[in-house]
Amino acid sequence: MKKILLTVLLMGWAGAVMAQDSMEIAEPEIFTMEQGDTTYVMQKYFMVFLKSGPKRSQTKEEAMEIQEKHLAYLQKMAEQGKTSITGPMDDAGEIRGIVIYNTATAEEARTLAEGDPAVQEGRLVVEVHPWWAAKGSMLK
Repeated sequence: MKKILLTVLLMGWAGAVMAQDSMEIAEPEIFTMEQGDTTYVMQKYFMVFLKSGPKRSQTKEEAMEIQEKHLAYLQKMAEQGKTSITGPMDDAGEIRGIVIYNTATAEEARTLAEGDPAVQEGRLVVEVHPWWAAKGSMLK
């Protein structure tokens, strides 16, 4: 009986360790680049173009409600560290805005972008592109 109990406990412990390993969060891809006496840590980000979607015939009030949810969602992504910068375009073109996602994979960036209420409502669609930048870069 003790052997059975010990075996069950060991199996449970091994399963917990394996589950913990599989739950590790993937890190974004990086590499270092030297230029003169400066070493840059380059990171792959994912640039998401938010483009006009097929469903843009909402009333003004409905569109404003969707926009409020869209902005709240982007704020939440920023607070969670999932985005690095976001902003709208300043013209009436097909691309309505850009979001730089700080994720390990394009699939994760796409999943997060598609969770945006404006995308779910069809006002926007997403186009995802990998993009390299020096980690911690700032706009000037």
